[in-house]
Amino acid sequence: MGNLSRLLGEDVRFHNALTSCMNCGMCTAVCPAAEFYDYDPRKVCDMVQRGNDESIESLLKSDVIWYCGQCMSCKTRCPRGNVPAEVISVLRKVSQEMGYFRESGKGRQQVELMERIGGNILEIGYCVHPDKMPYETHPEQGPVWEWYLKYISRVAPKVGANYRGTGPGALRKIPDDVLDEIRRIFEVTGGMELKHKVTGD
Repeated sequence: MGNLSRLLGEDVRFHNALTSCMNCGMCTAVCPAAEFYDYDPRKVCDMVQRGNDESIESLLKSDVIWYCGQCMSCKTRCPRGNVPAEVISVLRKVSQEMGYFRESGKGRQQVELMERIGGNILEIGYCVHPDKMPYETHPEQGPVWEWYLKYISRVAPKVGANYRGTGPGALRKIPDDVLDEIRRIFEVTGGMELKHKVTGD
């Protein structure tokens, strides 16, 4: 199992995210995810703060750490300046690095997200782009999306987008030299290594 508490502490974000939690529950009270899931950021912080490796491992293998929407409502309301959402981010990264994410349904969804979103960023410079979301595979977007894709070259300029154009603007074509720089950033920061660990490729 290893010293999971120490491993969490190696992430620079962790020390700014959890310094003096008094378990007041303000984070849970303002958390949108807590309203819809069996999710309590206060309990997560308490478990992590106690430093019990067995409890931390159970978090890393659970759906719980994947419920947070990263809205940062907790950050703005904590009277002690803690950031439970950032603690969740660190837990997610450790879960991915150690392969624990495969133990939960929500965790396993990370494979698809990493392949799609990570792949899109590396290929075209966008995490989400209309060209990668055809209506046939995304009917949940509804008839407006189907219409938008059909007429995108005429509609996009009307809302200020530069669809597949050069120069500035949303939906523009990202130049090859910029894409090369994005790929180098992924390599240098460990993003590529993490992508391979999650997707297994």
